[in-house]
Parts: sequence; structure tokens; C-alpha cells
Amino acid sequence: MEKFDAIIIGAGAAGMFCAAMAGQAGGRVLLIDNGKKPGRKILMSGGGRCNFTNLYTEPAAYLSQNPHFCKSALARYTQWDFIDMVGKHGIAWHEKTLGQLFCDDSAQQIVDMLVAECEKGQVAMRLRSEVLGIERTEEGFTLKLNGEDVQTGKLVIASGGLSMPGLGATPFGYRVAEQFGLKVLPTRAGLVPFTLHKPLLEQLQVLSGVSVPSVITAENGVSFRENLLFTHRGLSGPAVLQLSSYWQPGEFVSVNLLPDTDLDVFINEQRTAHPNQSLKNTLAMVLPKRLVECLQQLAQIPDVTLKQLNGRQQSELLETLQNWRVQPNGTEGYRTAEVTLGGVDTNELSSRTMEAKKVPGLYFIGEVMDVTGWLGGYNFQWAWSSAWACAQALGNSVQK
Repeated sequence: MEKFDAIIIGAGAAGMFCAAMAGQAGGRVLLIDNGKKPGRKILMSGGGRCNFTNLYTEPAAYLSQNPHFCKSALARYTQWDFIDMVGKHGIAWHEKTLGQLFCDDSAQQIVDMLVAECEKGQVAMRLRSEVLGIERTEEGFTLKLNGEDVQTGKLVIASGGLSMPGLGATPFGYRVAEQFGLKVLPTRAGLVPFTLHKPLLEQLQVLSGVSVPSVITAENGVSFRENLLFTHRGLSGPAVLQLSSYWQPGEFVSVNLLPDTDLDVFINEQRTAHPNQSLKNTLAMVLPKRLVECLQQLAQIPDVTLKQLNGRQQSELLETLQNWRVQPNGTEGYRTAEVTLGGVDTNELSSRTMEAKKVPGLYFIGEVMDVTGWLGGYNFQWAWSSAWACAQALGNSVQK
């Protein structure tokens, strides 16, 4: 039976990075994945350009039942450390909004970089490999693969969450945690579009493709200022994806469709200058015309001129456009979700090494645990940071 210092299950962002660092620290490392090629989710991310980190990464941008857990790893391997590695591989990048960093060319560059780092660490990579069983032994762990058994003293689970099952996502990591008696917190889709109830969905479907700057707020007071996108299923866009991680079924969300305009002042100024101008045409100066027409058909915007608009109508209009209350029907679920909320309870793990407190030699990194970042590169940075923290522990054990 072949023996390794460390076996890592999952050749995604966290798994590849951890394998590379552990291999370069001198360990004999095996990286296993059930897919045909490594980094499938990386290739899909950022519209194919991989939003690989965020300049403003900080613990406050992460959701977890234990909000302190992510602090150690994020402080020890930062966004600047990963940017430095990207630079050493000659990968050109650019910043989009809010500190989001993307490859100039393609997400394939990040995958190629991680593969090259694995090769530098002489990592054995086995793709299309199914883990059929894991058994604890005196030496560590024996894994039954399709076709062979392998043995290791250190086992790292980097199998991700449930989001995007089309890319091979499974509950494998949660089942391993439960097999070894670790608590797994309930999971749900995060960074995911909202679906809407009929008839509102049918009324708004004409707006599919329309995008507007917005501030969207959950019932718990959390809000995000980003674009909102109307779709044929409901609401999407960065603002909605961000808020979805904080929304609970049955709750309302509040949307300000004009965050950059003092609507009261704007209407009063326009009324003075153009009293006979229609309210519809006035609003089309600050909102997409299709949106204005749709809201007028829904009787949300009165069909009047500015001089005909009375005080009560103006107050109702402000409420409609600046505090539009919507009750989502639900979300699109794991099929389109970028991340999975919940997962392996971080109270079961060491925040310094990612090792299970009750099961020496068993580690969990990346999305499989209950740490979920905001949209915009934060989840990749958690993959890099948690993988690095784990790899340091693996490297230290090899060197002893």
C-alpha cells in the first residue's frame, strides 16, 4: 500500500494551494479529485477571469457562527501574500469595483499557477479518483480509492460545499466530518439570486436585463450598495447576491432604487423648471425608462404632470422608489449559488492549523467549513489563507 505524509481530497482552490505548500515544505503529498481536471470552480469564477482576492479583505467580511475563527489564518496569510505569488508567476491583473482583483487574461492562469506550484512541491495528483471509504488506523488513515488503497498520517478535506453541483459539488466533506463525530451546521445557498412570488414575478419579467444602482437592506439591518439586476426569475446582481447570505426565508428586503438622488429635491426642482413635464419623463432622467414604464403600468407611478402631482402622491412615490419592500419567494438554490453557508462547525477545529480537535491528523480547509465570505474575492482569500495555515502545520509535522 502506498503511503503519503499528507493526502488532500479536493483539487479546488484550497486543496491545490495546500498541497503545493505542503509539498514544498518537504512532505510526500497526494492530491485527489473526482473530476477530470483541477480547479473547475476557479475556471468558472469572475466570468472566466477569476476574482482571486480582494484588497479590503478583513474578518468583518465573513459570516460564521464563530466570527473570530477566521482572524488567525487571514492575518497570517494575507491578500498581499497571494498577490505577490500572482506577480511572481507573471499574471497581469486589474482592480474592478470595491477592491476586487481579476486576471487580465483568464482564470486558467490561476489554475496553471497552482498546478505549477504543486509540481514544484512534487505533489502526486490523481484525478477521476473516487474516495469510497476512509478508515482510521494506528498510523493515521487508510483511504479506499477506486482501484487501490492509500495510507497517510494526515488527511485534509478540501472538498468544498454544495454550490454548483454541475461542477461536481457533493456533501462528501460533511459526511467525513460526521463519520468522525464532528458537528456539521445546517447548510444553505449563499451569494445567490432571489426568486419572486407570482404575480410580482410576472409583472417584473418585462424588466429582465435591466440593471440599476441600489442600496438593498435585510430585516436585520445589513445593507449593500451595489447594482440590482432584474431577471426572468426574480432579482440578481451584486447587491442581491451579497444580501442573500443574510436573508432568511419569509423575510422582506427593502430596496432604494435611487441611492444617489434626493428624489424630493429633484422633483421640486424639475417642477419649478418644467411644470408641464410628465412625471414619467422626469423619472426617466434618473431611472431606466423601462423600469419607469413598468412601475407606471403597475400604478406605482401616477400618470400626471409635475404640477398635477400632489403632496400625498409625492410622498408615496418617495416610499415606492426609495423603500421598495419585496418579499422574495426564495433563492435559486445551490444550482447557481456561488458559495455554501454553514458546514463543518469551526468550534470543532483549531483556528491556527484547521485540525479537528477531537481527531488528530484530520483537517478541513476552504468552503467545507462554516466560514463564508462576501462576494468579490473574499472566498478565494479564505481558501488561500486556510490552506496556508493547514500547510504550515503539515510542513511542521514532516520536519519533526
